[in-house]
Amino acid sequence: MKKRYKIMIGLFLSLIIGYVIFLLLTPPINYEVQADSVIYNKDKTNKKQRPFIVDKKEYPFESNWFERDEVSMHYIDEGEGIPVLLCHGNPDWSFLYRDIIKELSGECRLIAYDLPGFGFSETPDGYNFTPQEHAEWISALVNEHLKLDKYIIVVGDWGGPTGLSVATNHPEKILGAVITNTWAWKAEGMLNTFSILNKTPIMHRLNTNRNYFVESLMIDGMNESVKNNEAILNAYRLALPTAKSRIGVAEFPKQITIAESWLEKLESRLPSLSDKPIELIFGLKDFALGTDEIQEKWLSYYPNANVQKLPDAGHFTQEDSPESFVFSLRRMMKDLDIKK
Repeated sequence: MKKRYKIMIGLFLSLIIGYVIFLLLTPPINYEVQADSVIYNKDKTNKKQRPFIVDKKEYPFESNWFERDEVSMHYIDEGEGIPVLLCHGNPDWSFLYRDIIKELSGECRLIAYDLPGFGFSETPDGYNFTPQEHAEWISALVNEHLKLDKYIIVVGDWGGPTGLSVATNHPEKILGAVITNTWAWKAEGMLNTFSILNKTPIMHRLNTNRNYFVESLMIDGMNESVKNNEAILNAYRLALPTAKSRIGVAEFPKQITIAESWLEKLESRLPSLSDKPIELIFGLKDFALGTDEIQEKWLSYYPNANVQKLPDAGHFTQEDSPESFVFSLRRMMKDLDIKK
């Protein structure tokens, strides 16, 4: 009995010591940031500053601000013609779509927002970073502020559930959709496991203190040209400079399973877009959302969709292959023009 007791005490002490070592090895990573002294807004009367400096060669666009409940939501609005709404996920922001905007701004109107707590956008007091809250902000921007009547939507990662929530609530406004490495239903398999793991205190600390989503999941999965470009890496790092600023990043993977009922309701509305032109883009290096199962699931809803499979692209297809989105959007806009 005494021997068993000693073993239990030893295991308990080992766990405590291991956890203490883990805490010591994961102090917060903080990046030094300063607000951009150059006012770079489309509305020249608006003197609002960007909260950090981003390379203006990589991201040459002037800023727009949507004020709601005394909180500023940042968005880019470039070009004229058919509106194209670009929906980002985790842990990125509108910067993700910069190359697509540069290439197509002479052919259509491209709108790319930053979710509350991401990119240049502010965080409302008491914000819980749920997909429901994010979708409310997107809806307010699109339907109340911009008052878009008809538009194409481009979605990836959490931009899928949040953007498609808005789209399927008003399918009459949707001209077509480009869908990449995302889901819109109750999570299964690897995605479900990923969410469960991210609910643990250890992963929460890694996500907030060590900026794990950016430093490991995002950067490690990108191609070498991106990894070697400090201007690009800093755009993602400086958007999340402190542990507190990464709460939303840490919350998103938890919501994959927490928001199951909301996702199930969203799935039931997916058929409302079945008569629209759909483009599917899959980065096949994505172990969770580029699988055959995910591809088959999307095709079960949109069997007539055009499909691009990218063997050299990972989860962030907008970084790895922006030309694929340019191709899909041009094909869709040409098709819409023909139908007119």
